[in-house]
Amino acid sequence: MILVTGATGLVGTHLIQLLLQQGKPIRALYRTAIPNIFRDTQVEWVKGDITDILSLEAAMEHITQVYHCAAVVSFNPKKRKALHTINVEGTANVVNACIEKKVQKLLFVSSVAALGRIREDTPIDETMNWSPETSNSEYGKTKYLAELEVWRGMGEGLDTVVVNPVIILGAGDWNSGSSGIFKSAYDEFPWYTNGMSGFVDVQDVVRAMQLLMEAPVSGKRFILSAANMSYREIFNLIADAFGKKKPHKQVTGFLPAIVWRVEAIKAIFTGKDPLLTKETAKTAQAIVRFNNIRLLETFPDFTYTPLPTSIARICTELKKKYNLV
Repeated sequence: MILVTGATGLVGTHLIQLLLQQGKPIRALYRTAIPNIFRDTQVEWVKGDITDILSLEAAMEHITQVYHCAAVVSFNPKKRKALHTINVEGTANVVNACIEKKVQKLLFVSSVAALGRIREDTPIDETMNWSPETSNSEYGKTKYLAELEVWRGMGEGLDTVVVNPVIILGAGDWNSGSSGIFKSAYDEFPWYTNGMSGFVDVQDVVRAMQLLMEAPVSGKRFILSAANMSYREIFNLIADAFGKKKPHKQVTGFLPAIVWRVEAIKAIFTGKDPLLTKETAKTAQAIVRFNNIRLLETFPDFTYTPLPTSIARICTELKKKYNLV
């Protein structure tokens, strides 16, 4: 039996779809509601929370493999407590429960933010770690601390592997998370930066995760990245797929600093997360490259989906999901 935490998120839902196609027995942890797409499937849904140790241990009964996908992804400074509670303490709970219930293997979905993303002089690889000098993200810090909990579990005899995805592209909730870039492009957001990052299809992420779970690989982390590409190129591909106007105004000078401050003030009155924060403003302008060779050397037959192909498919899925013309 396989347990998936964060089962209702972008990675979790796509992972479950892949496992179902292979006839795997799945138990999935959810907090509020079961996704409609799974209501007529054989998934065993368990209401629980990784911050609730008792519900977590109950969910771990008779489990052999755990995919830990649950996390808070936010760059809002006001979410600091939630980031530490769920990402760090929650992961510690998952590790402890795995050890207590003698789980055979744990795969943890971390992030490249845990590696320290602001390094423009050299490609980022798995040997690097978060530090105050190489990251401007509290989120990245919590994912790094969560990884330390996973490595602690390995030291206590738990078979573990970690994946560090770059920006994940998929047809998730485009009002939150990385899928929001599709909504921005659909709404013809006019601004672009010269920043660069790694991008990867969510379907490639879950395929790599399952390969790593089934393979005799332990005690390592793997960057998951299809290609390094500029934000402008990504937005242009999405705009073309939607038949929308491409971004045409370059963000330069002090504009990002002004915008994130304005957004912070708006957030105070609206109670919503700011569209841009000090952290994301800096990240969007950075030219960051990722080295993806470790996974490809470990699995020579694995290939990433070309980003234009992924984006075309995802835009088609989003059109259907949101009834777009």
